[in-house]
Amino acid sequence: MNQPAVTRRSVPTTPIARIGNRRKVAIAGRLTWRDTSGTLRFASVVARDVSELDAYVECQVPASIPLYRLVHFQVERPARDGDIPVWLQGKVLCAVYRVGKYKSSTGTPHGYALRLLSEPRHATARAPRFAVAN
Repeated sequence: MNQPAVTRRSVPTTPIARIGNRRKVAIAGRLTWRDTSGTLRFASVVARDVSELDAYVECQVPASIPLYRLVHFQVERPARDGDIPVWLQGKVLCAVYRVGKYKSSTGTPHGYALRLLSEPRHATARAPRFAVAN
């Protein structure tokens, strides 16, 4: 009997380049989103790894958010002395683009990778403003 050939995918030896400069932080925040029935949901999270384009948040309570769901991230407390990046201040629209590992105790993900869908504020602050006539 012939055994089928087994192929294995090789694991890249070099780390995958990330977009943007990453910062390790511990910023308490809240995610809000609407589920499939339109009900407003929320979860307390801690942002652990952020850049100008994305953030990884860990859930403090069990929450099940589907992949590609639009969510809002908002920091729980006001910024002090630049401890919160300017692009995370206020209510930030995001999309869930990666779901973390599931906890065996709750059956829900440990955290979520979020793509920030708003332009970085420092870039828009330098952009020229134009007057619009009605």
